[in-house]
Amino acid sequence: MITVPNRGEKAALLKAKLLDAGVKYCVGAYVDIHGVPKGKFVPISHFEHFAEGSELYTGYALDGLGQRPNDDEIASLPDLDGCVILPWNREVAWFPADNTFKGEPYEISTRVALKKQIAKAAEMGFGMNLGIECELFVVKQGDDGGLEIPNDDDNLVKSCYDVKRFMDRYTWIDKVSTTINDLGWDLYSLDHEDANSQFEFDFQYSDALTMCDRYIFFRLMAKQYAAEEGLLATFMPKPFADKTGSGAHFNMSLYDLESGRNLFKRAPEDDPRGLGLSELGYQFVAGILKHGPALCAAFAPTVNSYKRLVRKGLMSYYSWAPVFNSYGKNNRTNSVRVPMAGGRCESRNADAACNPYLAATLALAAGLEGIREGLDPGPAQEMNLYELSPQELAARGISELPRTLDEAVAAFAADPFVTEVLGQGLRDEFINYKSEEWRQYHQRVSQWEIDTYARLF
Repeated sequence: MITVPNRGEKAALLKAKLLDAGVKYCVGAYVDIHGVPKGKFVPISHFEHFAEGSELYTGYALDGLGQRPNDDEIASLPDLDGCVILPWNREVAWFPADNTFKGEPYEISTRVALKKQIAKAAEMGFGMNLGIECELFVVKQGDDGGLEIPNDDDNLVKSCYDVKRFMDRYTWIDKVSTTINDLGWDLYSLDHEDANSQFEFDFQYSDALTMCDRYIFFRLMAKQYAAEEGLLATFMPKPFADKTGSGAHFNMSLYDLESGRNLFKRAPEDDPRGLGLSELGYQFVAGILKHGPALCAAFAPTVNSYKRLVRKGLMSYYSWAPVFNSYGKNNRTNSVRVPMAGGRCESRNADAACNPYLAATLALAAGLEGIREGLDPGPAQEMNLYELSPQELAARGISELPRTLDEAVAAFAADPFVTEVLGQGLRDEFINYKSEEWRQYHQRVSQWEIDTYARLF
């Protein structure tokens, strides 16, 4: 019989290991509504109290935690299984954390929401696999606050897979890549992406909660190593109007909790649609499409996100961005793609600024609804949808996804599914903050307006 240590025993064992490793401080990092990590740093001598959720927070000081100045404090409960000693400062141990309120999981917390949805999947016998493709730019910030490509020869129009520009950032790339592998994440691919000084890192998928924790940590790590070189790693979805944007494509499948078997996998020759996806997988995709406009608000949660989700923009070539609520095989004009090997689906409208816990919660819930209701996604779309007229798209039953944050938040607010999944409080917090973000954006006067109108009339 195997004896599993209780939380107190586990904390004592972990504290001893951290002391042996030279750790002096620990932080339980939860995230705000934007997916930005927050937390207090606690001396290792107080680790036992930290492990039991000793650290209290004024929720009103943070975005999207649903509190007012007269409310009691929330606490953070670190996930002891998620400990990472910071590779760049080994005196600090990082833990992903959940918010709690009066000893119970706090409902207005995106990591808590994801854990609840994972539990619902488990009731159906499913676990969720998730892989997130990590795209970002490494830039310089000028004295005027503007962003610049750090390469001297930055005028290459199509720099995708460019070896020279990859090597220009080799020191930073090697730090990030080495750390990913040292952490046991299993990096299997990296490249220079479509835009100048844009990069992508792909590491092995994991269960959904672990992958979201890793994505939050990855953003922190990438910024740290860039700052060491006087550069900025930005996860802004579209930092340059004339270059492609940064996605965070969600690659999803369900697995059987007992056997671990991928439940989306089917040989293409056994699939009447030829995509290598099981009927369960197609039902999951149908659920994603059913709630596609509402999900877009979580996948693409900023004003800037919708400058990425365009067919061309200011580029001379197609943007690769998904603007249609549709699915297909290896066709990147769809918002949901089934890659060539099958066995998973990829939501392509997720971008680098998303709160992964919130996006994964809604995606999993939508997919499970598709399974429960036996939904069918219809025929796969294999044409270049960018080239179809509105009439041709309508004839195929294809609609466009929201084109602005305002449209996406309206779709999010109008879909009762969102309230059912997130609860009224978390739903309202997201709507309030994102509506205010849109309002403030439209109250600003941009340089484009000055250039266009100041001397025109």
